[in-house]
Amino acid sequence: MALELKGVSKTVEGQTHIYPTDLTLEAGTMNVLLGPTLSGKTSLMRLMAGLDAPATGRIFWNGADVTGQRVQDRKVAMVYQQFINYPSMTVYENIASPMKLLGVDKAEIDRRVRDSAELMKLTPMLDRKPLELSGGQQQRCALARALVKNAGLVLLDEPLANLDYKLREELRVEIPKIFEASGAIFVYATTEPEEALLLGGNTATLSEGRVTQFGPTLDVYRQPVDATTARVFSDPPMNFMQISKTGSRIMFGDGQSAPAVGALAELPDGRYSAGFRPNHLEIGQHSADAMEFRANLTVTELTGSETFIHLDHHGERWVGVIHGVHDLTLGEDLSVWLDPRHVYVFGENGKLVAPAAYALAA
Repeated sequence: MALELKGVSKTVEGQTHIYPTDLTLEAGTMNVLLGPTLSGKTSLMRLMAGLDAPATGRIFWNGADVTGQRVQDRKVAMVYQQFINYPSMTVYENIASPMKLLGVDKAEIDRRVRDSAELMKLTPMLDRKPLELSGGQQQRCALARALVKNAGLVLLDEPLANLDYKLREELRVEIPKIFEASGAIFVYATTEPEEALLLGGNTATLSEGRVTQFGPTLDVYRQPVDATTARVFSDPPMNFMQISKTGSRIMFGDGQSAPAVGALAELPDGRYSAGFRPNHLEIGQHSADAMEFRANLTVTELTGSETFIHLDHHGERWVGVIHGVHDLTLGEDLSVWLDPRHVYVFGENGKLVAPAAYALAA
């Protein structure tokens, strides 16, 4: 069982929302669509479901062309960020509703409803109406209804965004387990790289209506094919600075240099862009090879366990995620350190030419 998109695109009033896309999703897989708001995640899901017709291309389900097939005729379940329940029905009736439409036996309906309710921690609320529930409980009701449908394709559009932190963390771990056993194809949209990493499976990164990369989640994270993918798969986005290679050295912006070893040794002399993730920037020299840079501190944000520092490095905007709480003075010039092993190198066209050494060793 597989879902195939071949050259599929979407336009609305002459504006392109999804550029021609080829994508194959296999049965029993978790597939994450990762990208910022308006990158095209929901538009792509609607094409997969059959809610929208593609402007170009074809969609195949198990080898059969379903491009023009109505969504009602497909085995699809979809859960949105803004939960949708039937207000006049009880939680039990909401969860049971798709099975009743399919003519499932009453005993089987009862078993599936109670199993899914137990999983979603809804058992004490089965007799309540949705409006008597909290927002998180209503979303769990919508998730349970998708679970019992036994659909071949389950589309989850930021389904945990409105839940409290503790439940969100629990369900991030449980959702892949819940759905893996069904053998269905799962597509999960999120704006959060951390969520993609927790869910695992495969990830497609999206930017401005284009799928920039698709593959096993850790591979996409560790070896992004271009700077756009690297920005998408980093929160805060990846930092960049201009570098050059001369002979056996890599020259950085503050007169720093590092040996061109490994893949870097094979690069032709010339100008490149170095990328590094915010959590790899440090305010203390934690390794002998770390390079020091001076940057102006413009903003600090405290999260309780981490300090986000916003820096101006010769006009380049950097963000560092520093462990612990730090009392820093805005406007000061601050020394920050970067280990060369954490540097990705991109060509002037934005394509990756050398992944970070730490990523290759992972």
